Amino acid sequence: PAHLLLKMETGMDIIYPEDTQRLYPCIVWICGGAWVQMDKSAHLPYLAMLAQSGFVVASVEYRTSNEGPYPMPLIDIKSGIRYLRAHSERFRIDPERFGVMGESAGGYLTAMAALENNPAYDVGDYIEYSSRVQAACPWYPPTDVSCFPYDSPVEAAASPESLMLGMNVMLHKEEALKACPVTLVTKEAPPFMILHGIDDHTVPFAQGEILHDQLEKAGCDVKLIAIEGADHADKQFFQKEIWKRIADFFHEKLEG
Repeated sequence: PAHLLLKMETGMDIIYPEDTQRLYPCIVWICGGAWVQMDKSAHLPYLAMLAQSGFVVASVEYRTSNEGPYPMPLIDIKSGIRYLRAHSERFRIDPERFGVMGESAGGYLTAMAALENNPAYDVGDYIEYSSRVQAACPWYPPTDVSCFPYDSPVEAAASPESLMLGMNVMLHKEEALKACPVTLVTKEAPPFMILHGIDDHTVPFAQGEILHDQLEKAGCDVKLIAIEGADHADKQFFQKEIWKRIADFFHEKLEG
């Protein structure tokens, strides 16, 4: 698009083209912050660069664990997707072509938005519109929070995962697992491209691997991009070549 417009409003920032001649695929961005904090405007320069390659990009806000437990954050993401579909003409969006992408806690929500299709999580406004997405790109996502290593239940109780789920993940492993992407994989899953640093000390690389393996086992379209030497949220994820791969992935899966 020749010229981009930025709309910053309560709940989301939207970067969209000033182009009334065609509609564009939409990529929903979900920022990280251990589910405790978030800043939907943190990566706007990179999101604008992605928009310049031919997308509408919307950074969607969600409630943190300080405001309420899961499924509140997922409900908010799904609500944002429905809002964008409901206003697709205004923002030049093709309502049939939605991708979702996010980092860390946002990577978890990315995978959940792509895999969790329980209608109970579609509540609020615009429920006549779908919250489903057609492609997903989670970055270093927690995918099985029930197996994070903690030395004691006391330590686990203060973990971001326990605060987000509203339960001690060490004492309620089976229940916690039910709210994890790895248990929601079916052959109907949309295409996935997972980005994960091999040297991630916050969300182990194995978390990305297990989601990849589950999707592959189900016969889904999935690719795992393992980034050598990268720790959690490392600078390698913000190199031009990575963003080009992301743009290529979404162009292929949403327009191919």
